[in-house]
Amino acid sequence: MPPAMTIDRLDHLVLTVRDLDATLDFYTRVLGMTAITFGKGRKALRFGRQKINLHGAGRTFDPKAARPTPGAADLCLVTATPIAAVQEHLRAHDVDVIAGPVVRTGAEGPITSVYVRDPDDNLIEIATYDAA
Repeated sequence: MPPAMTIDRLDHLVLTVRDLDATLDFYTRVLGMTAITFGKGRKALRFGRQKINLHGAGRTFDPKAARPTPGAADLCLVTATPIAAVQEHLRAHDVDVIAGPVVRTGAEGPITSVYVRDPDDNLIEIATYDAA
């Protein structure tokens, strides 16, 4: 029997953050995302067809995760930029690579990744799909 529904893609996720300005700066300046304001002054980061909504620690919106905590996320972000250029870009922005490059398996096949931490110590994996 076919499933009753199928999921197409991730629309957005929520990060709980200690310092909204530091988070906006990191994700826009270092990762090239676009900061947006929506609703009644809420902040988010847009990239591709997705966004990351930002909730300040202790100032979350209902409904919310059971334990919204800064630094609890582990995200993999995909880029078309070659991994060597990613590493150079990160060095130019004084962002420490804590692991990589390493080969991993992404949703669509082999990827090469480097790992960094954002201002809340979330683990951010930056990956590029390997050439077929």
